[in-house]
Amino acid sequence: MNTIFITGGAGYVGAMLLDVFSRRADVKKIVALDKEPFPEFLKESGADLSKIHFIVGNISDTAWQKEVAGFNPNIVIHTAWQIREMYGKKKLQWKWNVIGSDIVFDFAFSIPSVKKLIHFSTVASYGAFSSNTIEHRFTENEPFRKSTYLYAEEKRISEEHLIAKYDEVLKKGAKVQVAVIRPAAITGPRGRFMRIRFGLQSALSGKLKGSFIYNLISFMVSFVPTTKKWCRQFIHEDDIVGVVETLTFTNLKNNFDIFNACPAGSVVTGQDMAKAVNKRAISIHPYLIRIVFFFMWNGTLGKVPTSRGGWKSYSYPIAVDGSKITKMYGYNYSWQSNEAFVTKDGRYSKYAV
Repeated sequence: MNTIFITGGAGYVGAMLLDVFSRRADVKKIVALDKEPFPEFLKESGADLSKIHFIVGNISDTAWQKEVAGFNPNIVIHTAWQIREMYGKKKLQWKWNVIGSDIVFDFAFSIPSVKKLIHFSTVASYGAFSSNTIEHRFTENEPFRKSTYLYAEEKRISEEHLIAKYDEVLKKGAKVQVAVIRPAAITGPRGRFMRIRFGLQSALSGKLKGSFIYNLISFMVSFVPTTKKWCRQFIHEDDIVGVVETLTFTNLKNNFDIFNACPAGSVVTGQDMAKAVNKRAISIHPYLIRIVFFFMWNGTLGKVPTSRGGWKSYSYPIAVDGSKITKMYGYNYSWQSNEAFVTKDGRYSKYAV
């Protein structure tokens, strides 16, 4: 029987893990930590709430450690992250993300009961550069590159810290297995219809409502702006849960391993996105996107999440090969990128209205 500690339990991925894992017969208890309150959707999703112990707290604090350790978790899954850059609060964000992750890693490596750590990273840290091509698929063997995009850079640094910490505990004889998951953009009916927030899909599809800024953005993207090489890859929310589930409840073949989480097949281009939202695609230069991002970021004090360096992710491709999880553990993705981007099917299809 497994006792699992999940950080970011109120987040998009974390809450779905609570939902799915709580129903498994081989899960005894799930201890979840998040700075946000208990996710309401779990009260109606069919999750076994009796298995979930929820703690409201920030991973960068240490008040939670004694309480969590008391449950003797054997698996730690780290999904907590402040993804959207906070305007003028880089030090606080660093504390929450990088220092907070260090604290989670140290906790996992210091508690004798913990046998496995799963850390959520991102494909964004491969770096969006003008030299990238749609044809090249980054593999896990290729290094992350420094970036001016804070989300990608903090994730890159956290992975470096994790590797360094693991090497240290390995020298001391520790036998904790570690899996790093680098997902492509996660989407699905729950993400698109239940958790509407500022993002690429919600902006292009006209789902941003309720404020002057959002209405302005919806007006500005009455067409789909796209650059010559830009593309996206998507993984369906059910598939990301499936990847995590596979790595969580399977004895890993390697004690430390990294996995891109992205289905094979074609990428989603600007033309594909325009077709999906019934709009016309118009080709523009990357530097125009850079200018718009700069003024929207500073003009709205960060309410529109177009932070420094983010324009590159909307200009240049980062295409990855996510077949490793299939080759090593037989996990087969249920949806391709272009299907995940538009489908209303899945575990949370009832939210698609």
